[in-house]
Amino acid sequence: MDIVKTNIEEVIFNEIINEHLKPHIRQIDEHVFYPKEFLNAIGKAGFFNSNKIQKELVSYKDIYLIEETANYCMTTAFTIWCHLAALASARLSNNIVIKNELLPLLESGDVIGGTGLSNALKYYAGLEPIRINAKRTEGGYTISGNLPSVSNLDEDHWFVIIASLNPNQRIMCMIPVKLEGLVLESKTDFIGLNGSATYSCYFNNVFIPDKWILTEEADEYIQQLRPILALYQIPLGIGISQAAIESIVKNHSKNIEVNQHVKPQPKELIDKIQCIRKNTYAHAKATDLTIIWKEILRTRLEIAKITLKVVQADMLYSGGQGYLQGSDSFRRLREAYFIANLSPTIKHLETLF
Repeated sequence: MDIVKTNIEEVIFNEIINEHLKPHIRQIDEHVFYPKEFLNAIGKAGFFNSNKIQKELVSYKDIYLIEETANYCMTTAFTIWCHLAALASARLSNNIVIKNELLPLLESGDVIGGTGLSNALKYYAGLEPIRINAKRTEGGYTISGNLPSVSNLDEDHWFVIIASLNPNQRIMCMIPVKLEGLVLESKTDFIGLNGSATYSCYFNNVFIPDKWILTEEADEYIQQLRPILALYQIPLGIGISQAAIESIVKNHSKNIEVNQHVKPQPKELIDKIQCIRKNTYAHAKATDLTIIWKEILRTRLEIAKITLKVVQADMLYSGGQGYLQGSDSFRRLREAYFIANLSPTIKHLETLF
């Protein structure tokens, strides 16, 4: 994918990773460190900007950003996914205020976005009801309810949610974290991803002005948005798998006589990840992702399954070193289980195929 690396100025991106990510990976994983400066630096360097870039190359660039970051730290890559999910939501909107005022700030990295769409995606899959209710009022809506987990939030961030107006209509809006009636409760008891700035959000008659409404027809809007969100989840697994495979190859060569009998062998894993990576970038070429929605979901299921297989193999090949606290192999093992449980989860995807 040389064209991808050239278009996003690979050298500059690697410099940002070396300065703002690598020194903090253990803090992110073990001490709830949120990599905000890394996200800001990516935006400042122009990597979130879609201005005058072909749609296909925007998707390539976004996928590569997530993939390359996940190669070092999947928690941080997930925060990029959250921001890109907010960006994708804003780009699809016809709201002039969102387009002209908020979108440029999201693309520059001056404002970072999160996504509270897990509940909504489960709702549209028939798995649970919408947790937030909306009522029309003068100049906007008031919303009440709660979301158990919303990631990539900080005091100056914005995030996307869907609320139910009535049984036949749902609205989607992008809101700032600092709102009267919105209470956030930090969640840091996960086995991984604690550096993702994840919170439970409680809404008590929160006023949302019309200028923050992405769409009043969320049921139609989500059809365009969810293929992008699922597509951008795939490189999370690609990146972490490639890092695990590098570790496997390194350890495999230390004792080939013994390791040649261990299953799976590195080549099997390499071939599978390369195939998924090729398919992912091929999906990004589609002019209408809704047409290949099921294909994207199939690839999403494949990467979730193979990532678990790869990180487990990494632990086996690493031996005792992988079993130590602070080992990269163990961190990747814990991070990988998040991909299995990130909406759409493996359990959800398995019902479709």
